[in-house]
Amino acid sequence: MKEERFTRLTQGINLSHWFAQAPLTHKNFQTRVTAQDIQRIKKMGFRHVRLPIDPNVLFNEKQPEKLNQENLEYLDRALDTILAEKLGVIVDLHPQARFKQRLYRDVNFVNNVAKFWKSLAQHLSTRDPELVFLEVLNEPDVKDPKVWYKIQPQLLAAMRSGAPFHTLIASSNLRVGRNWDNIAALQLLSPVKDPNVVYNFHFYTPRPFVSQGATWGWNMLRYFHNVPYPSNPKLVAAILPQIKNETARKRLREYGKQRWNAQKLEELISSAAAWAKEHQVRLTCNEFGVYRRVAPPDDRNTWIRDVRSLLEKYNIGWSMWDYNHGFGVMKRVNGQSVPDLGTLQALFA
Repeated sequence: MKEERFTRLTQGINLSHWFAQAPLTHKNFQTRVTAQDIQRIKKMGFRHVRLPIDPNVLFNEKQPEKLNQENLEYLDRALDTILAEKLGVIVDLHPQARFKQRLYRDVNFVNNVAKFWKSLAQHLSTRDPELVFLEVLNEPDVKDPKVWYKIQPQLLAAMRSGAPFHTLIASSNLRVGRNWDNIAALQLLSPVKDPNVVYNFHFYTPRPFVSQGATWGWNMLRYFHNVPYPSNPKLVAAILPQIKNETARKRLREYGKQRWNAQKLEELISSAAAWAKEHQVRLTCNEFGVYRRVAPPDDRNTWIRDVRSLLEKYNIGWSMWDYNHGFGVMKRVNGQSVPDLGTLQALFA
């Protein structure tokens, strides 16, 4: 892949809750993200967007080769709007958990998804391959990564059959065994024999900081508020009186002792870069971010700056999660969504 095309996969932002993670209605497709939003994203300095798409928008299991034409029109309009601003776009297959679990245990379902991806790739193949990228699956999540790594080559081959010249994005499993460690899972992946594939991981580490206040996932997160970054025992001790759950306090003490900082983050990100160098492949991190609700704003921006700087140091592409939702580069001020200048500075300064 030429350097110019890979450069397009740097400095990106995710367009969440548009064609995935939200009601899959024509109204949402039309109104969630507007042409003005895309123009604003361009002016902010982003080079590409990542567009999550729930397969249910287009996929009919009984006729996997036939895309839902009515919804496809809305997707095409969205792509037209994005490409009109000369932004790159990652078309990301972003299913719910049930879809992924079927994929891991049902060979016939894998075959149908491969047929679907071939048709979708064929449809997208008329778009400029310098601007449009195809991502096989968001966050594969199976206890044994080898299960996903046996499935992925079949889906990539189907995508390549439909779009011979477009760059494909392969996904590392989200965890290894019971441990949520996307980078460790990446290191178990053997690249396919296709030089036009980029490999992807997500980065939400350390969880007590980046996901504090979340009401999903690990149940301790809802108790975490005002968790600092960088961490040390003294800084964490200052917030412990606010934490009402003893197990949560114990976990936060551990977080303080671990002394999370840029150097500790670099140990992880550099190990991903070492894997890419060993296999002579390109690497991207198309999700990273900090949940806004209760995170200290300055600390949030410090973490974003540290991660973004490290990704760039190791020549890893990036897309922050997300544009205008819980992790957003936008924030609410007097009922209006406005750019968070501190977050933009963390991303671009």
